[in-house]
Amino acid sequence: MNVCVIIPAGGQGTRMGGTVPKQFQSLRGKPILYYTLRTFQESGLISSLVLVVPEKELDNARSDWLDHPKIVKQVIAGGQTRQDSVLNGYQALSADTDIVLVHDGVRPFLSKEMIRETINVAGKYGAAITAIPVHDTLKRVDDRGIVQCTVERDGLWRVQTPQAFCYDLLGEAFLKAKADAFYGTDEAALIEYLGQEVRVVDGSEWNLKITRPKDLVLGASIVEKLFPEV
Repeated sequence: MNVCVIIPAGGQGTRMGGTVPKQFQSLRGKPILYYTLRTFQESGLISSLVLVVPEKELDNARSDWLDHPKIVKQVIAGGQTRQDSVLNGYQALSADTDIVLVHDGVRPFLSKEMIRETINVAGKYGAAITAIPVHDTLKRVDDRGIVQCTVERDGLWRVQTPQAFCYDLLGEAFLKAKADAFYGTDEAALIEYLGQEVRVVDGSEWNLKITRPKDLVLGASIVEKLFPEV
């Protein structure tokens, strides 16, 4: 099976502060992106990977990441939004791709089990996402900071990546979204907009998205557990 990954690493990471995009910032001496790519490489399940980066970072990113690790076969420029960046990555894939995985570059602690399960479920049903059920109490709050109501949490899940899709299905979803000028917050939203089924597989609390400086503190402790040699 030809399984390809798109890593949209095009964000500027303004909430992290500084001038370096968050995916390239250091976590225990390695760029955050290093851990993400390493796990995909070591899974043994991926045929190739397309890294999508900010256009101004393109030359440096190609020098640093192309063929490092070996599954990184293309490094291309992103678009104005995440959806545009993923579409750029999708258009760079070979037409003989069977399954497409999309994963946030700043989620460095995905597991090989998540990769395997999303591939398997997408191969069977067309689309699969990793997610975890909501356990906290949820409140709906207005713009004045006043609680309006308690939201029933049964059936609510916090969505993560990787997300996996059959190649043709994702292509069809992109075409409809473009025709209708529809923008979703993730690729699964495009499949939903197409009217197709999306299946959920178990994610992990460790599979956090590093977006703020305090996330680096938690991330450093996870690196010690998952990558003790670093």
